Amino acid sequence: MSNLSLKIEKISKAYQISHKQGGQGTFRYKTLQEDILALPKRLFSLLRGQNREERETVWALKDVSFEVHEGEVIGIIGRNGAGKSTLLKILSRITDPTKGRAEVFGRIGSLLEVGTGFHPELTGRENIFLNGSILGMRRAEITRKFDEIVNFAEVERFIDTPVKFYSSGMYVRLAFSVAAHLEPEILIIDEVLAVGDAQFQKKCLGKMQDVAVQGRTVLFVSHNMGAVQSLCQRVVWLNGGEVMVDGNSKEVVEKYLDTANSVSTLYTPQPSQGYTDLIIEKAVLKNSQGQITTRFSSEEDLRIEIYYHALKRLPKPQFWIIVQSQFGSLFGANMLFDGESPDSIEGQGMIACTFRCPRLIPQTYTINLGIRHENGINNYIPATDIASFGVLGSALDLNMSGEMAHNFFGDFYSLVVPYAWNLPDGKFIPVNGFQSRTGHMAASDETTENLFSGENNVE
Repeated sequence: MSNLSLKIEKISKAYQISHKQGGQGTFRYKTLQEDILALPKRLFSLLRGQNREERETVWALKDVSFEVHEGEVIGIIGRNGAGKSTLLKILSRITDPTKGRAEVFGRIGSLLEVGTGFHPELTGRENIFLNGSILGMRRAEITRKFDEIVNFAEVERFIDTPVKFYSSGMYVRLAFSVAAHLEPEILIIDEVLAVGDAQFQKKCLGKMQDVAVQGRTVLFVSHNMGAVQSLCQRVVWLNGGEVMVDGNSKEVVEKYLDTANSVSTLYTPQPSQGYTDLIIEKAVLKNSQGQITTRFSSEEDLRIEIYYHALKRLPKPQFWIIVQSQFGSLFGANMLFDGESPDSIEGQGMIACTFRCPRLIPQTYTINLGIRHENGINNYIPATDIASFGVLGSALDLNMSGEMAHNFFGDFYSLVVPYAWNLPDGKFIPVNGFQSRTGHMAASDETTENLFSGENNVE
C-alpha cells in the first residue's frame, strides 16, 4: 500500500451564530459614526433587558474521517453547505478544527478562492512572485517556472499590467497557473472550474491529470459531476457535515444523483442578498416515456419540471434554464428571449421545459436555473444548480458524423436544441421548431399533455 498523504481523524468544526432579539429591519453594516451615535440607545435597551443576543452552534463538520494515499485523486462532492470548503480550509491550515485532527504528509498547494494573495495594484509579474511566495515557492523556483506559468495562463501581453485591469478570466487563469506549478505533494482545488471559459476548464483538467500522473495527490471539490468522474477514481460524498459515502467515483456519483431529486427544498429566500419572494421546492426530471429519472439515453427527451412557491404575487417572472457539462454551457431556454412568460405567479405551482432529443454524449450534466424580474435585469432568484443527470451508454452508440463527433467531444459548447415551455396558466410555447412526437406542433404532445394532472401536484 502506498504511503499516506492525509490522515483525517474525527474532524468536527463548529461555528457560533448570534441572533439578536428585539431588532427590526434588514441587517446592514454601519459606519463608525452611526455606531457611536447609537451607543446610548443600545445601553438603555440592554438595561431594560432588550436586544438580548442568543447564540446558536452550527456544526459545519461532524466526525469526518478518511485517509488519502500518495497519488490518489479524490473528489469531494455534496450540496451547498455540506462542509466541503470548511474541510479544505482545515486541511490547508486556514482554520482549526473544533475537534479531531488532520495529519498532512507533504507540501500543500491550495486554490480555495481564486486570486487569494494577489494584490490588485501589482502587475501580473509581481503577483506571480508574491503569490508563489505565499504558497511556499522559493524565488529561484518561481524564476525557473516563470515562463511556464505565464504561457499556461496565456497573459504574456499583459504580464506587466496591474492585475486590477485584468478580466475575471485572465485573473483566474493566472491564479490557477501559479498554484498548479507549485509542484506540491498535495494539490487542493475548490470549485476553480466554476470560473473561466470552456477551453480553460479543459486545460485545468489536463493539468490536474498531469499532477496525478506524476504521483502527487489531488483533492478536488466541484458541483460538476462530469468533471469529478473524468478526473477522480474515488469520491467522498459529504452531507450535512458528515461522510455519506466514500468509494468508487462512478458508484458514489450515481448514488448522489439518485438522491438529487429527493431534496425537500432546492432554494430558499436569501434576505441578506435581497432575494425574499420565491422558494424552489423541487425539480423533477422525466424521460420521453414520462418516467421520473436521473439517467437518460442519448436519444431521449429531457423534461424538467420546476416546483415553486411564490410568497407573494410576482408579475411576469422570466425563467431561464441552462444545461451544462464539465466544459461549460451546452444549451438552454430563456423566456426573456422567447418573448413569453407567465402573467404572474403566486403560491405553489409548477412550470416545465421539455428539450427535444438533445443527443448528449454519455457523461454527467448539471441543470442551472435562474428567475429574473420582468425587466430582465434584477433576479427573483440568482443562478442556482437544481439537478444533475447522467447520459448512459457509449459515445460510439450515437452514430455521429465525424464533424458532429468532434464537436460533441469538446470544441463545441453551444447547441441549439428545440424546446417547449408549459406555463402554469396552460400556455404551451414551442421554440426553435419544437415538434410533437406525431410530427405536429401542438400542446397535446405526449410528453406534456398530463402536465397539470393531479399526480404532478406538489406534495
